[in-house]
This record gives sequence, C-alpha cells and structure tokens, in this order.
Amino acid sequence: MSIRNMIAVAAAAAMSLSAGAVLAKTVHVTMHAKETTVKIDNKGTEYPAWTFDGAIPGPVVRVTEGDTVEFTLINDKENTRAHSMDFHAAVVDVLKEFATVNPGESKKFTFVARYPGVFMYHCGAMPMQQHIARGMYGIIIVDPKGGYTKDYPKPDREYVLVQSQYFPNADDDNAMLLNEGWTNALINGKIFHYDPVHDPNATQVLEAKPGERVRIYFVNANINMPVAFHPIAGIWDRVYISGNPKNVLYGVQTYTVAEAEADAFDIVSPADRPTNNAIVDHTMSAAMRGAITVLMNKPDANPKAGKGDNILIR
Repeated sequence: MSIRNMIAVAAAAAMSLSAGAVLAKTVHVTMHAKETTVKIDNKGTEYPAWTFDGAIPGPVVRVTEGDTVEFTLINDKENTRAHSMDFHAAVVDVLKEFATVNPGESKKFTFVARYPGVFMYHCGAMPMQQHIARGMYGIIIVDPKGGYTKDYPKPDREYVLVQSQYFPNADDDNAMLLNEGWTNALINGKIFHYDPVHDPNATQVLEAKPGERVRIYFVNANINMPVAFHPIAGIWDRVYISGNPKNVLYGVQTYTVAEAEADAFDIVSPADRPTNNAIVDHTMSAAMRGAITVLMNKPDANPKAGKGDNILIR
C-alpha cells in the first residue's frame, strides 16, 4: 500500500471514529417502582403486581451501541418493599449500581451500552424470584452503531414479546423458587394476550403485510423454565443470539431461549397471499396455558403496527 493510500485509509478511519463519537449520546431513563394492581388476562382478572411504571412488562428502553444510559429508579413512597434494577446490558458493580432502593428513596447510576443486542432488565431485590414473577421485568434494545447491513437487514416491522410464568399466589415466594403453583404463561403480562383463537376475549394480534420482514425481540422472563420458541406455519429466517448482529443463525425451526435470555427473531411471510402464524413456546404446558401469539399477514395491516412506539402492544 502506498503512503498516499495509507494516509487516505487513516483519514477515513479517523472520520469514522469521529462520526461514531458524535453519534454517541447520553440517554436519560427514569422508572418508578410501583406496587399496584394489573389485569392479568383478557377478561380483566386483577393481580397484585410489582412493576416498573405500573405495567407488565416495564417500558421499552432503546438506545444505540456506545450510548451512555443515565438511569434513575424511584421507589414510590406508597410501596412496602425495597426494589432495585438489574440491566443485563450493563457492565457495572452489582453491589453498587444494582443495590436496593427503599420506599420513598431513589437511586441513579450510569452505564455505557457497550454491546449491541437485546437484553432483559429486572428487579434484583430479594427474594428475586418473587420480584420477577410479580412483574418487575422488561427489555432494553441496543441498536448496533453501524446501523443495518446485508447480514442485519432493516425490518419492515418490529415487535416485543416477553414471556413469563403466572403464579396466582403472589405471596408464596418459596413455591416460585420450587417452580410450584404456576398455572399459566403470560405474554406481555397477559394470558393468551394476542390469541383470539384460544381466547375469545382477546382483541389484539400482531400485524404485518404479506412478504414483510418482521423482527421479534423476545425475552424469556420465566423463573425456572426455558422457552422453545417456534413460529407455527413458518421458519425463523434469522435468529440473532442475544440480538447481536454478529451472532446469526439462518433457517431455524425452533430455538431454545434460556431463562433471562433475550434474542431477536426474523420471520418473512409469503408475499403472494395472506397467511397467519402462531408464535409459540413449543413446550405444550406453556403454549396451551397462554404462550401463543397470532401474527396476521394481510394486505390491510395497520400501517402503524410494529413501528415507532408501537412495538410493544398494550
């Protein structure tokens, strides 16, 4: 390589690094730990939950690789328990940043989102299994700083799905630890949340147009059970382990998602006709107790569904 070419390459690299530094930013995120009542199914059955910002799952946090996240947890004074925050996307001190916060107090910490991907967050206060089972979990998406590529194409639509176990006896933390007494699977906080086939009270589904690439950011928030994630009447075109574009698998029928793992899944429907998929935990004890999500691929799909702030359907 000539001196001139070496200088040109070095200049281009410097410009690239400079551009990356400019793009990196500080993202301010504040959440309230709220002990409240939520509806756990499509009929409106109420459950005494512990939550981030009053909903199961908590809010979607989305940043770009290299961003600094400045996070504040406020434990509302009306609460009865200490709570905390554990971001799986953070590389910090578990005894410092992830320490518990008492009712009426708050805690602030920062971390750099060093790795692209999709990660779980959850309360780490003891007993941890109870804080998670009662609803204190969510998702943080860290988009790659390089943007979309041939190996990580831009999706037409995106959806967030978080699966968890439902323990009706919210006070029995020992049963949760032993994996006893759970009766249903929750998707984004409800039984058969997006499945009008198995629950006539369900009014929502995922939507896309035929032939579109749909990317699903999936979190397994179960206490003790892995998930056999499978699209009935479809194949995962790509699976990104931990949501990292470098960790890609192609043409996968079923992928096992461990407890507290999060991954990204692409599915592409036939372009020549309307079709439907049932996205399930192929562990039948979970699927038939709530872990089924219907994806309808139709020409008149809602143009706003799966885009912008509509990636988590409430």
